[in-house]
Amino acid sequence: MALPFEIVSIVVLVLILAADVALAYLRPRVPTTRESAIWVGFYVVLALAFAALLIPVGGIDHATEFVAGWLTEYSLSIDNLFVFIVIMTGFAVPKKHQQEVLMVGIILALIFRGIFILIGAQLIETFSWIFYLFGAFLVYTAITQAFGSDDTDRSDGRLIRFAKRRLSVTDEYDEGKLRTTVDGKRRWTPILIVFIAIGSTDVLFALDSIPAIFGITESAFIVFTANVFALMGLRQLYFLLGDLVERLRYLKYGIAVILAFIGVKLVLHALHENSLPFLNGGEHITSVPEIGTGLSLAVIVVSMAVATAASLIHIKRDPNESFADLKPGAPEHRE
Repeated sequence: MALPFEIVSIVVLVLILAADVALAYLRPRVPTTRESAIWVGFYVVLALAFAALLIPVGGIDHATEFVAGWLTEYSLSIDNLFVFIVIMTGFAVPKKHQQEVLMVGIILALIFRGIFILIGAQLIETFSWIFYLFGAFLVYTAITQAFGSDDTDRSDGRLIRFAKRRLSVTDEYDEGKLRTTVDGKRRWTPILIVFIAIGSTDVLFALDSIPAIFGITESAFIVFTANVFALMGLRQLYFLLGDLVERLRYLKYGIAVILAFIGVKLVLHALHENSLPFLNGGEHITSVPEIGTGLSLAVIVVSMAVATAASLIHIKRDPNESFADLKPGAPEHRE
């Protein structure tokens, strides 16, 4: 794709995100369901319009890769959103300031993913065998996602305990302020600990998401734009879905299937491009199949559709099930 198109696209996306951040801080309130639905719909349409724009600019293959990457990152972002809910519930963040905290979490997620995209792109360019590691990591992540121990108490993380010991933190919030004055002394408010908790989980989710999307495309531009579009509207989606996100109990299995599938795809691709001397004498193993982007897109859509439908059916059968009874959540390795 042409460099001017990539530059203009990134600038426009950054401006849209900046406007969303400004809106969150200028209007610290809980958006209505209708308002949230409109914004979520707007960002989805915007992503699909961008995919359509990619067809004449970069071809149908790039457009398909973007859609597959965007859906993968969107599903992982919803999983990320679940952890945000757990953190804000655990630290009793006032509803009025939750959207500000969400925006910080989204910005940190974008920063960390941007860093990992640059690192991942360089690793792929320098070491073709890195796909073996990416694939194995994603398969491992899928297994822990589906069968690992659940741990929803994010306030007990080692980093959080360390911060609580070393920092002077109040027990009460002071609106949305990071610092406040208590008995004439300047102290941190619990918002700081919430930011640390969210930032640490953002790093760990980035470790999952970047190898996953590099399994769909090797274009750093598509990887970055797919991540940006996946994070757009996440704040509004939080308020739109409410506690429904907490009750999508089968979502983690759908994500596990996607991660496992992409992990296998990466390993097959690595075999096809093999250069390791102890495998087939360092020659490419062309007898193994390559999984196309079209099949990847189909698996992603079907996995999320089945997981969501199964969750909604379960909610309909047991509408009174409480959050305390659920054990979806993040896998053990994300602690």
